[in-house]
Amino acid sequence: MSSPGYRPTPAAASQLNLRGAVDLSSLRRPAPSQARPASVEDGAPHGGDTGKAPLRVDATETNFQDLVQLSAQIPVLFLLWSRYAPESPAVLDAAQRVVESYAGRLVLAAADVDAFPQLAQAFQVDAVPTAVAVVKGQPVPLFQGPADDEQIRSLVEELLKVAAANGVTGSIGDPAQDEEAEAAPLPPLHQAALDAIEAGDYAGAATAYKQALLEQPADADAKAGLAQVELMARLDELSARAAEDLRELAAREPDNIEAQLGIADLDVSGGHIEDAFNRIITFIGRNFGPERETARVRLLELFEVVGTSDERVAKARHGLARVLF
Repeated sequence: MSSPGYRPTPAAASQLNLRGAVDLSSLRRPAPSQARPASVEDGAPHGGDTGKAPLRVDATETNFQDLVQLSAQIPVLFLLWSRYAPESPAVLDAAQRVVESYAGRLVLAAADVDAFPQLAQAFQVDAVPTAVAVVKGQPVPLFQGPADDEQIRSLVEELLKVAAANGVTGSIGDPAQDEEAEAAPLPPLHQAALDAIEAGDYAGAATAYKQALLEQPADADAKAGLAQVELMARLDELSARAAEDLRELAAREPDNIEAQLGIADLDVSGGHIEDAFNRIITFIGRNFGPERETARVRLLELFEVVGTSDERVAKARHGLARVLF
């Protein structure tokens, strides 16, 4: 991996998955407030009081989904690093100092991409060091390359504002939150869906969410969870080469619905939310009949994946209304 100069990147929300495509948030529990900070202790703590939940942990394949679950309570700053990138130690130290200065309002997850290359693949990272925060299961790119305390602190300040706007205002090790989490177990079908996701059984997870919706049609968590696992299943079938071929096909054939919807999936997974929405809306505006309806339904599903309260979803709804009416 190369190591570019400092480059802040615009905030972007997406879904990721260690299985080769995407979806972080689909690995969290459907009810975000039930994630437990203590679970991150599977990673090795660095510094601080070892009797408390650490503010820096080593991200691994094992504790990755726990860290994603934790992001429903506090932001998790993933710092992807490599011993072959000379800037990595200084950036890690700077990030740790900044995170610790916020006294538990966020946690640092140090991801060694040499030991766990799947983490780099999950975040679609091709250069280190790279910092990506996760809030409510959605990644927010921060920067690539070297960065000092002041630069990191400035980005963390903006990150905390984004987190607060999305209701993520907890503090790690907050006893009240821990008690609330323990007092609120998942509904059985949601737990079944989570277990299926962890086993890589997306079809089983979809079945559990569909049953939950049959029993409770207003179950917003089940509706969002179903959209997420269906996206995961579609992306799980795409290899990197197939994704490249799909992009070429979509460029050549703007009215090929499978290609356009496939690229929209990839764009959502990569954080290009508005591009994904605009692609489908443009397709809907040019086409009629069954394909138009198929595209409209897929767009609504992606709204659920991103989050119906997201401002980009609200904007896309207006765009959809314009082409439909």
